[in-house]
Amino acid sequence: MVYFLIALIVFLIDQGTKYVIATRLELGEQIPVINDFFIITSHRNRGAAFGILQGQQWFFILVTTVVVIGIIWYLNKARKTRKLLPTALALVLGGAIGNFLDRLLNGEVVDFLMFNFGSYTFPIFNVADSCIVIGVALIILDTLRDVKGGEEITEVKESKEVKEGNE
Repeated sequence: MVYFLIALIVFLIDQGTKYVIATRLELGEQIPVINDFFIITSHRNRGAAFGILQGQQWFFILVTTVVVIGIIWYLNKARKTRKLLPTALALVLGGAIGNFLDRLLNGEVVDFLMFNFGSYTFPIFNVADSCIVIGVALIILDTLRDVKGGEEITEVKESKEVKEGNE
């Protein structure tokens, strides 16, 4: 249950920040936070991450529906035996539902976090995007821990077999 609470908190923070941006800033307005490096702005994205696949709302709605169902199923399965993976899935779930609702209701996603690295501007994103990326990074970390753990178990078994064979 705690993992669904995490997803709900992510969703509420995402929707709250998007609401503030959409109602308080004009489209394209910018508020420098750290000089030109970090800027709060008001931007709309009709595509996916980094603005790809613009205008493919029904595709995103369909894919997100399937992904959300899969995450909920796997979250219920994994929460009994693991800790990091369900937390990661909860972050992805909250973010996915946040962006899904925007696409469903408005046909676009509100983005507002902008970072500039010299002359390069990183694609503008939001809280949901951040949680999805963090969640995916934690899923990768969990997977790498499993792989490493599996190798250690194999090494222990192999060394035990070698020892028993020498006796």
